[in-house]
Amino acid sequence: MLQRRLVSIIVPCYNEAEVFPLLQQALVKLADQLAGEYAVELIFVDDGSRDTTWDLIRAFAAADARVRGLALSRNFGHQAALTCGYDLAQGDAVICIDADLQDPPQAIAEMLQRWREGYDVVQAVRKSREGETWFKLWTASLFYKLIRVLGAKHVRENAGDFRLMSRRAIEAFRRLREHHRFVRGMVGWLGFRETEITYERKARAAGTTKYPFFKMLLFAMDAVVSFSAVPLRLAYLCAALFSLVFLGYLGYAVAMYLFCDRQMVPGWTSLILAVTGFGAANLFCLGLLGEYIGRTYAQVKERPLYLVMEDTRSIVAQASQAPPAPSPQQGADS
Repeated sequence: MLQRRLVSIIVPCYNEAEVFPLLQQALVKLADQLAGEYAVELIFVDDGSRDTTWDLIRAFAAADARVRGLALSRNFGHQAALTCGYDLAQGDAVICIDADLQDPPQAIAEMLQRWREGYDVVQAVRKSREGETWFKLWTASLFYKLIRVLGAKHVRENAGDFRLMSRRAIEAFRRLREHHRFVRGMVGWLGFRETEITYERKARAAGTTKYPFFKMLLFAMDAVVSFSAVPLRLAYLCAALFSLVFLGYLGYAVAMYLFCDRQMVPGWTSLILAVTGFGAANLFCLGLLGEYIGRTYAQVKERPLYLVMEDTRSIVAQASQAPPAPSPQQGADS
């Protein structure tokens, strides 16, 4: 009898207690459906939740041998939690799905079909995004256009972190250890054979979003800085623009002096304009340099991307190796 191929499903979690019962039900149903053809492991990475998410994961792991739970020591961020799952997954195919059930588990069967056709990366692309505001949709579209213009042409528009990766793609991904991570860009950078499926993205099944506007803005900054040096070159553009402005003003002043029968009275306006303009350009360029230097500093310290505080497999192993409790008689004799 041929051994079934292993499929790992990674679920990063952060304060997902409200949606967890629905998530557990959906993933158990999926694992049971796949059981005839694949062995399945479910890896839940708790990214420093402050609610009862970890307790729910531990209970699920105790009830189902296919489940492994990992608790990070604090909140390291979604991309670090996702990396932790990728580092520990043992599957021949590894799939990441968010805990909010916006990405349908039913699409995993189609991903596996494309993987069997020989693709190393199967990216799920959203055809629609139910329950999201026009502002969120507009900023997301703007972000993807910007990141592609700046050089990350391998990043697919409307594609998130819902994807399948083959074993050799996972092994290659594990070699990328930068701290400020934009995983969807890193996966595209690998260059392995890739395809996509499309799906309708639903609204959250329960709970609230973990990516408000400010956090999304920081994520977008990480993506731009990680995959493009174009912002550094904006210094040249700023210098050129300001030079044109003040060369034009110089030409105007010379023309007024030579051809107009009036005296040019020096004023504060041009002086303040020059000082403010060049000062703002300098500060802007220094800020850009600071972003890149700060990321370089974080990288050279070589701190771990995450720290695992608790692993349900270790808990089970310790419980199985514990000596039997002494009987009351033994206790009395001692």
